Amino acid sequence: MNNIKRREILGRFRNNNPHPKTELKYDTPFELLISVLLSAQATDVSVNKATALLYPVANTPEGLLSLGVEGIKHYIRTIGLYNTKAENIIKTCRILIDKHQGQVPEDPLALVALPGVGRKTANVVLNTAFGWPTIAVDTHIFRVANRTGFAPGKDVDAVENKLLRVVPTEFKVDCHHWLILHGRYTCIARKPRCGSCLIEDLCEYQAKQEI
Repeated sequence: MNNIKRREILGRFRNNNPHPKTELKYDTPFELLISVLLSAQATDVSVNKATALLYPVANTPEGLLSLGVEGIKHYIRTIGLYNTKAENIIKTCRILIDKHQGQVPEDPLALVALPGVGRKTANVVLNTAFGWPTIAVDTHIFRVANRTGFAPGKDVDAVENKLLRVVPTEFKVDCHHWLILHGRYTCIARKPRCGSCLIEDLCEYQAKQEI
């Protein structure tokens, strides 16, 4: 795929959705961090249902620490891997209080040092909370990048590096959200909805589905 096509694809995404947002519900960088941590191997819908009950009770490092591991489990037990996630949340809260004055650090190295926070989570927080031009590659973005030919790569790191190289600066902040939403609702895993796709004529997927 050439850069002319890529720019046209991103332009269409922007025209269709000028201000894309995460579907996770949050009010502060800390709430976003916890929600993204919870979203690993879980849906945004399930996370939002849990945090709608959790955040009114505790939405700060100090508040979640006061609940303790068992208290947090009570609110997130409907989410996959909730035992490990509850423990990581407590550990993360302690580090935020001890090392970062209770604030989410705007620093990729500090973020990935938090328990349960990997490169993808750090990129989401930096992009969504702080406006960094990072591109977090999840399963949706990995699939879309490879299937369409936009930024093929053998693993998520290769796709991320390719996207950072080929996406023009003006699109970088929003690219992450556009690709996730496209993968979640149109370019879905089992049977992509090619017939109703905004970029069907630009996509290089060979086995397009007429729907």
